[in-house]
Amino acid sequence: MITSLVIVRYKKQFIPLALISMAIHRLPLALNKKCSFWKLLGSGKNGTFDLRPDWQQWGLLSVWESTEALQEFQQKSVISKWWRHFTCEKLNIICSVISSHGKWSGEEPFQAAQEMTQHNGPVAVLTRATIRLNRLKNFWQNVSPVAAVMNNAQGFIASIGIGEAPVYKQATFSIWASMDDLKAFAYRSVEHSEVIKKTRLENWYSEELFARFKIISIEGTLNGKKIDLDL
Repeated sequence: MITSLVIVRYKKQFIPLALISMAIHRLPLALNKKCSFWKLLGSGKNGTFDLRPDWQQWGLLSVWESTEALQEFQQKSVISKWWRHFTCEKLNIICSVISSHGKWSGEEPFQAAQEMTQHNGPVAVLTRATIRLNRLKNFWQNVSPVAAVMNNAQGFIASIGIGEAPVYKQATFSIWASMDDLKAFAYRSVEHSEVIKKTRLENWYSEELFARFKIISIEGTLNGKKIDLDL
């Protein structure tokens, strides 16, 4: 199975069309039998969880039965034609699953044929959660310190803040130079470790998912910058 994350930036005059697309693009995705899972996503101002939406930047995360099915979508779909006409920037990341734990909307969308125990090269990480309404304050109070540490961590390359809904359905897609760099941040960063403990003790999330991916290809730019990887 192939996972695709597309981040597009709309021209300012087309922001209303970006909002409309969140509704009308559901139909072609729902009817595409080669796509097993999809989420239309908004985006935060910064590269991680953010209360401030970026009204120009939007995304689509999707899972496909094959590379050919994804290519067909990218070349022929109504959604791709819409993007070509109304957007001014696009980042296209294609991945395969290394491992995945947890659920998204009650599903386990990222199924690896066999969990990889070894992976050399850049790795992408998706962290998403539905935050309990009575834990929103706890969650948002802890976002900034962890984001600051991540941005300065060894091997950190880029991150994208995305979400299904403002405030309580949030996700971060981050890219790292290696699995070792990712693990060093995840397990040896004091700030990150403390937040993970709090999520468990205070039961912040009603649903969560953590997935790691091997990056197959990355094309385009994000906020005017190209993400260069040695793939």
